[in-house]
Amino acid sequence: MSAGRWGRWYFAVQALAGAAWWVSVFLVPPVRAATLGSLDPVVMAVLDVPLFVVASALAACAIRWAAILATGWTLLVTVSLGIFAAVTQEAGIGALLMVGAAVGSVTALALVLTGGIPRAWIAIGPFAFRPADASASTVSQLVRTAVEIVAFWGVFLAVIPAVLRFFELRWRVTVALPPGAEQFAVVIGIVVVVLGSVVGLWSAAAMATTGGGTPLPAAMPNRLVIAGPYRVVRNPMAVGSIVQGVGVGLLLSSWIVVVYAVFGAVVWNVLVRPVEEADLEARFGEPYRRYREDLRCWVPSLRPVAARS
Repeated sequence: MSAGRWGRWYFAVQALAGAAWWVSVFLVPPVRAATLGSLDPVVMAVLDVPLFVVASALAACAIRWAAILATGWTLLVTVSLGIFAAVTQEAGIGALLMVGAAVGSVTALALVLTGGIPRAWIAIGPFAFRPADASASTVSQLVRTAVEIVAFWGVFLAVIPAVLRFFELRWRVTVALPPGAEQFAVVIGIVVVVLGSVVGLWSAAAMATTGGGTPLPAAMPNRLVIAGPYRVVRNPMAVGSIVQGVGVGLLLSSWIVVVYAVFGAVVWNVLVRPVEEADLEARFGEPYRRYREDLRCWVPSLRPVAARS
């Protein structure tokens, strides 16, 4: 099945799910309370049925403007309902469902309009893959790497999880843990964050000292790095980051943050990894192809490959 057809199938499912949800809203009061709160269902239906349900059905029939309309409306409702739920502490389930619908609609729209996920859009501007300055000293690469790590971890492991936890609490979609389990989760979270951080720092140091570059695309290593954790897994930085994210979720007792970490792994694997690996193959050729054959991307090997750069 073509990518565009997958996108149309998604819109078809979304149209059916939306129609079923609206029937439930008017027939099942608990569904209305959980997903709309005190919002007037009649007013919402007048807007949402044509712009979400009907537009999604038309998108399923390969009408492109309808796919754009349905996706735009979905994003607008997601933001609006998310703010409403955070302010009033109502309709948290509805806000959560709309986040999922927004992700699905954007992905389906990309499939319908471009026939695939536009990975090339990722590696543009400041995110374009470029080798680091070969004349830069190891010390300067280590300093730059440290600054990048602080900024990256600050945003993705502190700011975003804090925001997600805030909405999780305000939307009242937390999952209550058994007595004593929360303290246990915190301890496990600390251990997991430390392990992930060690892997990340070790990987970054290997890039700076052995590869003459940094973890970020704008200043990638000039040499193929097969040292440190890169001897047992191809992408230890990604593995470490996902482990850190899960650990932060445990620390915060937040299932949404854990999902965020896992979702980040999926996004990186589907969107970023193919572009990065194509760049590495173009720059390093056969040595990289042999390295890719020797080690897996996510699962560490029990038999490290020979160190080289």
